Amino acid sequence: MKALPTVAVLGTGQMGRPMALRLVSAGLAVRVWDRSHAKAEALVEAGATAAASPSQATADADVVLTMLADGPAVNAVMADPNGPLGSAGPETVWLQMSTVGIDWTDRLAGLAGACDVAFVDAPVSGSVGPAETGTLLVLASGPAHTRATLAPVLDAIGRRTIWLGPAGAGSRAKLVLNNWLVDLVESTAETLRFAGALGLDPATIIDLLDAPIGSPYAVDKARHMLKGDFTPNFALKHAVKDADLALAAAESVGIELGLTRSLIESWHRALAGGRGDEDLSTVYDDAGVRP
Repeated sequence: MKALPTVAVLGTGQMGRPMALRLVSAGLAVRVWDRSHAKAEALVEAGATAAASPSQATADADVVLTMLADGPAVNAVMADPNGPLGSAGPETVWLQMSTVGIDWTDRLAGLAGACDVAFVDAPVSGSVGPAETGTLLVLASGPAHTRATLAPVLDAIGRRTIWLGPAGAGSRAKLVLNNWLVDLVESTAETLRFAGALGLDPATIIDLLDAPIGSPYAVDKARHMLKGDFTPNFALKHAVKDADLALAAAESVGIELGLTRSLIESWHRALAGGRGDEDLSTVYDDAGVRP
């Protein structure tokens, strides 16, 4: 194994692009592919090599990193008989970093096993800003023997990597964290609307929250809500996808996520209303007239 692995990044969208740039900056050889060829080509100037197909990107790569929209998208790329796993070498590690939920993670792990490729389930906690600065939290799970190969990759992408056990544990932890985040954003939006309805200045409430009782994330989201700034950091369409995955996972183990269940209908309405590409904090504006 080379001192620094060659990495194929499949998916150079909102998260994949900054992650690929971090890898290039760390001195790794990086090949990139995206369904939108222009997105991959845009990384060439930074030092990446654009590939015409997933299999071209992954040929003899040490690490294949998938950062695609959802489980079906990852499966469509990786299950192609003439695709990435067919061109992967015996030492290749598939680093699956997309948020796809439990069922799809298990299916993708099975696909990797059938092709004798080591599979590491490693979704990330964090959005575009942390991806750009290399400060994501990596929720890794998979075979211990892959850690040395992946160390320079994960060190370039994140501020910390937590290994949680066998493949699948990372995706389970990601669902728990994102479910908490969705509930927190809804609670923040409701708090601001409640304050306004009582005749209070919501900005004052934010100042009160910006104290021991407030989450820094919630306070930041609250300030953006009041400004009407819904520039996507974590797009609503992805938040809704993750909330649906959490609800399905909870149902499969007999747990009721009451808070998430209570908000999901209105979030789907916001999505259907064309706000999916805005930040998830847009639910504050969409749920009613601002105070």
